[in-house]
Amino acid sequence: MSDPSNNRNRLSGLIYSEKVRGMVAQILVTGGIVFLAWYLISNTFENLDNQGIATGYSFLSLESSFGISEHLISFSPSDSYGRALMVGLLNTVKVSLLGIIFATIIGFFIGISRMSKNWILSRIAAIYINLFRNIPVLLQLIFWYAVINNGLPNPKRALEVLPDVFFSNRGVLFPVPADHPAYFWMGAAFVAGILGAWLLRRWALNRQDRTGQLFPYVRSGLALVLGLVVITYFVCGAPTELDTPVLKGFNFKGGAKLSPEFLSLLIGLSLYTSTYIADIVRSGLQSVAKGQQEASTDLGLKPSQTLMHVVLPQASRVMIPPLTSQYLNLTKNSSLAVAVGYPDLVSLSNTTMNQTGQAIEAISIFMAVYLGLSLTISLFMNWYNKKMALVER
Repeated sequence: MSDPSNNRNRLSGLIYSEKVRGMVAQILVTGGIVFLAWYLISNTFENLDNQGIATGYSFLSLESSFGISEHLISFSPSDSYGRALMVGLLNTVKVSLLGIIFATIIGFFIGISRMSKNWILSRIAAIYINLFRNIPVLLQLIFWYAVINNGLPNPKRALEVLPDVFFSNRGVLFPVPADHPAYFWMGAAFVAGILGAWLLRRWALNRQDRTGQLFPYVRSGLALVLGLVVITYFVCGAPTELDTPVLKGFNFKGGAKLSPEFLSLLIGLSLYTSTYIADIVRSGLQSVAKGQQEASTDLGLKPSQTLMHVVLPQASRVMIPPLTSQYLNLTKNSSLAVAVGYPDLVSLSNTTMNQTGQAIEAISIFMAVYLGLSLTISLFMNWYNKKMALVER
């Protein structure tokens, strides 16, 4: 027979065990969360059913019956809500991607200027950072929208800054190549050139590791890409016809247009985010020891060569993680497009929600999309950060 005192000791040991208490606490918390989620979801569906509101995503196949001013894919009021949301998604991706590119370029320039020995250039960069950082991004979007709408003339008095390039309160209009099969094949040649340049870079780096001999893979890769595109252009007939904007009545017809809504959103997001990127660049550059710069100068490198080949490669390892946060912030801030009337995903989801009454479904769609965009950016930047990290030997 077992000793009762030993059983009591084992029981008290389990009761006072930190591991057991931790497991019990986790089970209770998890159970509470599951119960709360079940209660909220069941209560929501019950209330919707009582009000006669249908649930589910079948509304995505219904006719939308509204137009969209900007779309990368064809769209008409007879198309479905699902296609309308796809247009909004593409518009969101477009402004987010371009915003990231412009914010990075401006931020790098301002960050480097902030560290310049030229006092005037350094002060201008500091004023820029303090000005655009301390004004809420929403106010900046509204400001730029007002500037474009009220500061530029109407289409009949549009400013022709370049031949067939017009600035008006309807946006920026410019000529584009007319439809021709050559441009499809030029795009394919560009993709092939990028792939070839990547393979060339891998070969050059492997060759450098084996023999120590350098190969100008950057210039060679660029020449390969441009060469393939140019050759394809001439092989396909070298089309020269342009689709130019022409004033007809009260507005322009033809060409391509950057709308005031898109421009105000792009400018506002780029300028606001670039101020944070500028400080990230400045801190990254300051993280590189001065001895590195002095050594490169002693070796005869020019200041520009020192910056590009010595300082920036080392500073990028410090800059990538905070840059990821700013790219995510810019993507999420693009949801403020509704304030200036740009038809992004949130704006079109609101229209869909108002017409169909499917509030929960519409909100869940753009929440899932923004989550997916954020995770995609994070995965890419984490991959790039891992690629740039120092490998211990």
